[in-house]
Amino acid sequence: MSSLTTVYDDLTADGDDVEALVLGLSDAEWSTPTPAPGWTVKHQVAHLAFVSRLAALSAGEPDAFAAQVAEAKRDFQGAVEAALIPYLKLSPDELVDRWRQERTTAAEALAAVEPTATVPWLVTPLPPAVLAAAGMMELFGHGQDIADALGRTRPLTDRIGHLAWFGVRTRDFGYHAHGLTPPAEEFRVELSGPSGVVWEFGPADATERVTGPAVDFALLVSRRRHRDDLALIAKGAEADRWLDVAQAYRGPAGPGRRPGQFAR
Repeated sequence: MSSLTTVYDDLTADGDDVEALVLGLSDAEWSTPTPAPGWTVKHQVAHLAFVSRLAALSAGEPDAFAAQVAEAKRDFQGAVEAALIPYLKLSPDELVDRWRQERTTAAEALAAVEPTATVPWLVTPLPPAVLAAAGMMELFGHGQDIADALGRTRPLTDRIGHLAWFGVRTRDFGYHAHGLTPPAEEFRVELSGPSGVVWEFGPADATERVTGPAVDFALLVSRRRHRDDLALIAKGAEADRWLDVAQAYRGPAGPGRRPGQFAR
């Protein structure tokens, strides 16, 4: 996360990095199962393209966005699966082109919104920068699924600082997903980026604390790794419980990943 770039620039850069994972794949590789049950690499990219389209509509065409999500409010899973069908019918090259167009349009549309304004989203309106950070979390999580499926390691940068901030901001989502009442007190969270920079959140004198690598924190809150496989340290019973339930998205937690499922 650099002061010389915006979250919209970093959203674009992260999209380019994930795209690089799938360029030149064979048809068989596009059909590789990913850790998400029932989803291949192609499903992952189709999902990212669809989410980019939703973000672009939210920022640029709010009425069209409302129409798009109306069905999702009645049958969320069914609407998600139906939305992927047009993308899955595309050839891999066509799908990558469409995804590139969708995410470029989304980043430009979000950047054009007045920073103090909000745009509609699935549950509550969000500031455009927050929605861009949520888009980066989508890219991170689904990009990790793709990398895991293909047996690849992704180079990560300090752009992950946006995900550190977003994961702290969405702390209560994990509690709600498990039917728990979030604590009233703020936590202290200190996370180190790939360059060695440290990001600090919450009161310096908080008794509940979490420390560790920002990459591990992003893997935790995107539920792409089990906490047992990460170098995150909790101090305090409530902070420890948070690491068990943490997620940076609303809704059911899902099964997540098993301890030891992925070797470091």
